[in-house]
Amino acid sequence: MSVFEALIFGIVQGISEFLPISSTAHIIIAQFVFGKTFPGLSFEVILHLGSIVAVVLYFRRDCIHLTLTFFRYMARRRSEDRPEFFFAVYIITATFITGILGLFLEDIFAETMKTPGFIAAALAFTGIFLILIERVHEIGKRTETEMTFLDAVIVGLAQTLAVFPGISRSGSTLIAALYAGLNRRTAVRYSFLLAIPVILGSSVLAFDDLNTGSLAALGALPLMIAFIASFITSWIGIVWLIDFLNKGRLLYFALYCFLLAILVVTMIDNIAITALQK
Repeated sequence: MSVFEALIFGIVQGISEFLPISSTAHIIIAQFVFGKTFPGLSFEVILHLGSIVAVVLYFRRDCIHLTLTFFRYMARRRSEDRPEFFFAVYIITATFITGILGLFLEDIFAETMKTPGFIAAALAFTGIFLILIERVHEIGKRTETEMTFLDAVIVGLAQTLAVFPGISRSGSTLIAALYAGLNRRTAVRYSFLLAIPVILGSSVLAFDDLNTGSLAALGALPLMIAFIASFITSWIGIVWLIDFLNKGRLLYFALYCFLLAILVVTMIDNIAITALQK
């Protein structure tokens, strides 16, 4: 892998990880474009590590505050800690649902999920629901203090769909949280904080697939460039998206998903024609 290719993959991962446009789909599409295949999940783990570091550092105060509040409430039962304690519990609940069901679905659909046709359909599916939540459903007004276990279950189930390439994790959690009646600020905060255990957990599970031989073949410099690019663009994506979503602009992401789905379908035809010509 060249340094340029590593840079592109890092940028694609970082920008798309937290936008409601499916980072997995974009990485697979980038592989199609560059004609690259990565055995196992070694390179994907490196890319995700950049995003994990970015989101943890950006939300470090929230992470520290929620952790301290969680254990303090368990020890002292202070009433002022109760809302944040349950907010942490709702993050754990949604993560648990996603982890269990996600592994189950991935085992069943692993062979069919990464085809261009499947990705195009999933991107269109994401776009449709982004439009529905933006234009049809009335945004709620509930905050963290008014969340319930049902909200966590709804978001956890929706997040499970992100196991399918083309279904955005951030998009599914935002749509589900807004559908459940949470206000934009709460939905955005919940979605980002929920990303930390989910991305970290999926990366830890993928450690078994780490292949030092594969990583060595890619080269130390390209891996470093990919990680740094993923970290920087993930940070930029987080900062920009929080401001963007609080103003309500999901429709633009829906249009992008539709355009990308068309591009993927076109790529299928071109690949097929090229194969026949050969």
